[in-house]
Amino acid sequence: SEIGRESYECIPISLGINSNHTFKKSIYTVPSYAVLLKIPKMGYDEFIVKEEQGLSLDRFKEMDYYAVEHYNLPIELMMENAGLHLAHLVALSGIASNATILVGVGNGNNGGGGLVAARRLAAWGFTVHLDIMTPLAKTLPKKQLDRAVAFGAKTEPLENPEVWIDAYLGFSQRLPLPPDLLSTLEKANARDCHRISLDIPTGFLGSVDVPYFHAHQVLSLAAPKTILFNLPPSVAVYVADLGIPKEVYSKFGVDIPPFARNTLLRLLSK
Repeated sequence: SEIGRESYECIPISLGINSNHTFKKSIYTVPSYAVLLKIPKMGYDEFIVKEEQGLSLDRFKEMDYYAVEHYNLPIELMMENAGLHLAHLVALSGIASNATILVGVGNGNNGGGGLVAARRLAAWGFTVHLDIMTPLAKTLPKKQLDRAVAFGAKTEPLENPEVWIDAYLGFSQRLPLPPDLLSTLEKANARDCHRISLDIPTGFLGSVDVPYFHAHQVLSLAAPKTILFNLPPSVAVYVADLGIPKEVYSKFGVDIPPFARNTLLRLLSK
């Protein structure tokens, strides 16, 4: 080896096409100060967290808005991250490649994340239908709806989906829910299907004694929410990386989940 260098057996990775268009295993020399990165694997890892390490909904709203304002994180980018992780969780849930999926969406950013997932799942070959709770009036959800439909998501009703995704309402939801939405939740809970909620189950604000979407899996965005510890133990809760930097978590008094290990994590309560 040259002074100050070490030899490593590695597989070169390029973004796009590398300069000599060769893709073979080789011996490369790298500076001794180079860092060999561990690429997060597909699937998900598990991590243990105590309830006091989670965030209340109000505190999470503050953190979310702070990241957008001070770090120039576009909402659309975080929406794309949320939807991609949701689509991955659906694909990892053991469903068949020809499964029928119903994505319930509302007129907010949570609905926009659901539409990103719908687009991704349709692109991967799943049969995806949309249950649009109310006409979409906001710019981002409308844009995501157009994209999802262009990718093959259908707006026709689907009575008996194999997977029902709840992206109707996000962390800004208020109770009581409107009658039409309550009827939809009742229908979803009565179906023999796999149910997944994005961020927070619609209708759930910490109590299981009111009507809410009975999810089998919940994908919490960016951080564990304290109210999710009140869900039945049978519910699997996951946390997905939205791209919020470690400094923001520190400012709000919580540790960033171990996203360097994997950007999709299953929460195990302690």
